[in-house]
Amino acid sequence: MATSVATKTAWKLQEITAHSSNVSSLVLGKSSGRLLATGGEDCRVNIWSVNKPNCIISLTGHTTPVESVRINTNEELIVAGSQSGSIRVWDLEAAKILRTLMGHKANICSLDFHPFGSFVASGSLDTNIKLWDVRRKGCVFRYKGHTQAVRCLRFSPDGKWLASAADDHTVKLWDLAAGKVMFEFTGHTGPVNVVEFHPNEYLLASGSADRTVRFWDLEKFQVVSCIEEEATPVRCVLFNPDGCCLYSGYQDSLRVYGWEPERCFDVVLVTWGKVADLSICNNQLIGVSVSQSTVSSFVVDLSRVTKSGSGLHGPIKDDRPLVQPTPTGSSLRRIYDRPSTTCSKPQRVKHNSESERRSPSSEDDRDEKESKAEIQNPEDYKEIFQPKNSITRTPPPKSEPFPAPPEDEPVIIKEAAKPSQVVDIQTPLPNQENPDLVQRPPIASSTPVTRAEPSVIPAARNAPIGLKASDFLPAVKNQSQCEIVDEEAMSQIRKGHETMCVVLTSRHKNLDTVRAMWSTGDIKTSVDSAVAINDLSVIVDLLNIVNQKASLWKLDLCTIILPQIEKLLQSKYESYVQTGCTSLKLILQRFLPLITDILAAPPSVGVDITREERLHKCKLCYKQLKNISNIIKNKSGLSGRHGSAFRELHLLMAVFE
Repeated sequence: MATSVATKTAWKLQEITAHSSNVSSLVLGKSSGRLLATGGEDCRVNIWSVNKPNCIISLTGHTTPVESVRINTNEELIVAGSQSGSIRVWDLEAAKILRTLMGHKANICSLDFHPFGSFVASGSLDTNIKLWDVRRKGCVFRYKGHTQAVRCLRFSPDGKWLASAADDHTVKLWDLAAGKVMFEFTGHTGPVNVVEFHPNEYLLASGSADRTVRFWDLEKFQVVSCIEEEATPVRCVLFNPDGCCLYSGYQDSLRVYGWEPERCFDVVLVTWGKVADLSICNNQLIGVSVSQSTVSSFVVDLSRVTKSGSGLHGPIKDDRPLVQPTPTGSSLRRIYDRPSTTCSKPQRVKHNSESERRSPSSEDDRDEKESKAEIQNPEDYKEIFQPKNSITRTPPPKSEPFPAPPEDEPVIIKEAAKPSQVVDIQTPLPNQENPDLVQRPPIASSTPVTRAEPSVIPAARNAPIGLKASDFLPAVKNQSQCEIVDEEAMSQIRKGHETMCVVLTSRHKNLDTVRAMWSTGDIKTSVDSAVAINDLSVIVDLLNIVNQKASLWKLDLCTIILPQIEKLLQSKYESYVQTGCTSLKLILQRFLPLITDILAAPPSVGVDITREERLHKCKLCYKQLKNISNIIKNKSGLSGRHGSAFRELHLLMAVFE
């Protein structure tokens, strides 16, 4: 054990159990930065106040898991989209359902409120974007252009444009009034997770799974700069309110970027894991992350973060307050014109289906019965929402910044910890010299839920299921002998695990065999050898390589791999299922049109051996895909990430029904 002084630039604020099942979506209110909404696989939307342990309101009505949530600018309305494609809008002040909007055919992946008018935009796994009029309960327009799931939507500050980011590696800019795409920004090499408008200038930022952040000029329609980090995929981005820099959330870090020229001002290490959303309040950045049913909130003190200068490329060196930055770039490009009144409705009105032309009278009654807003904490609800409904002579109290932890709080650092492991900074050591040292308040948490062993083994886990590493280490008889020699520890761990060692050695030899075949340049022979080994783990390792380069896929390869993909899709291991879904998606996108065209073509005149061989391969692939389509159809009703992947494949395989 060793002690170290904790950094006060970032700290963990709270941890709560937000739902009885996994949390599938969460978002922060951008106005106050203190309102948090979570959507879960239990089909509920829960409203929280950051740093308070109890749920304020629980909203019901959805019958499938909630995949996306969004709070409007005034924090008076909330919209939630479900796995079935339905959208519900609630009035938080009145604590009741406002509208139910139907029309999408698959998961709702993204939502956003118009900054002025009563419009909501929705993006779906069905690749469509729809603009809804909340007052009239109808679809105003449908925007088509993306070829894969739409992951993020953002209205421009002036309310005239809509930016969309999708899994097809593109960012599109839509003109709301004209109802058409203005420009398509290409350049990302992976799915685009998030997009954000600059608060003042005609500038757009996008973050992708390819680990890059790109800045786009909305006047010249060209890339301004591209910043690539050897980190993890970009999960969320947020411009500073004055527009001087961009905050980008990665796994366990926050990075501060400038774009003209491209540079990284600062890197702040934050142990938030998979951060989902960012907000700024009282010169503090609030970040929220999710792990199964648990939601954690973190605070970054922006007064200790560099927002301008020549740029850094490493973590913060000390905790000294820095000089406030001067906003830059205001004269480089045009500034948004914000209207003083609500925006006019787009000129073109298009109804796409009968479900979008429903009479609101009968539906409203049904919504009132099926949807409820359960006020879990009346005191917090009255404090947050009720004052807005009454006129008062006294201005509302301003929220105070979250207090930072003590300056010299010691932390426990595990000496054998790997670089990727999170250092525990929550448990202070007892201070014998200064017993009056102020300690951090305990993390608020609701009653823990007892969980049974999962039927699906998750892909991302830091410890074996049902095992503790300490059980395999020898007991320390003498407390003074704390250090264990590496050889002794390894011998103790190996005891009773000879079978596992044999299995791992055999797997290593099998992979060496496949690799030797691969090095000769004959990929088909390499795949044949992997299949002959009859070990799915070897197949998974091989497919993870092939999936990285789509050009490696050939029709010969499909006939060999498809039976193995069928086995992977039925595996209990999440990583196996993910690899199988990725491979199947590549095959469908690359070869399904070819297979259907060849099978539909009339027979040729004369003897064409090459064509006959290709026809035979296509028939074999079609038969195998037909078998797999039945599995996909049965699993498309699952919840969570699995269900989402299976539903996307189900749409691609509609030709087999």
